[in-house]
Amino acid sequence: MPSADEGPRSPSPPTARRRAAAIAGHTGDEAMARALLRDADPAVRATALGALARQGTLVGADLEGAAADPAAAVRRRAAEVAAHADRRLGVAGALLRLLDDPDDTVVEVAAWACGERDGAGDGGVVVDALVRLGTGHIEPLVREAAVAALGALGDERGLPAILAATRDRATVRRRAVLALAPFEGPEVDAALERARSDRDWQVRQAAEDLR
Repeated sequence: MPSADEGPRSPSPPTARRRAAAIAGHTGDEAMARALLRDADPAVRATALGALARQGTLVGADLEGAAADPAAAVRRRAAEVAAHADRRLGVAGALLRLLDDPDDTVVEVAAWACGERDGAGDGGVVVDALVRLGTGHIEPLVREAAVAALGALGDERGLPAILAATRDRATVRRRAVLALAPFEGPEVDAALERARSDRDWQVRQAAEDLR
């Protein structure tokens, strides 16, 4: 107990609480991780979410809550966690929310996460969202991530968006060419042939790699 003239103890700083959350993930201290999931500091909440995922104690409400968190850092962490979370946690719903996030960095990570999953069981809504992002989002990094995810999923419904992206800016074109790998057909062949004479050497190299 502190003496009367010492006053109350200061709360632990955010760095210490974040460290406690990380340790909880490795030691299986679910109670600690859950307590810190409600912390005032976004970095602590993000780390606590990762701790629950590491322990295997994450539930759907945790993921949904993080996807709606006011801090972009927590929402990005939710997207990262969703990439490998159990489908029974309602991952598709959380990812759809994150794909429509107002923060472009969150959307980019969410698109990447979609590409890490097989897409089965979501009724095609995730592919539809990725197509919309790949063809219409203002941020090139988001379009690039969406096109890459469509290539990883290999769903034929995503092919038109990938083909359209082969005419986007150079960084998106490179990713789009690589995303054509799972697909076949005359449109794919024509896009690859065009890419082999692209003005960007990395686009040309990507096309050559798919010969």
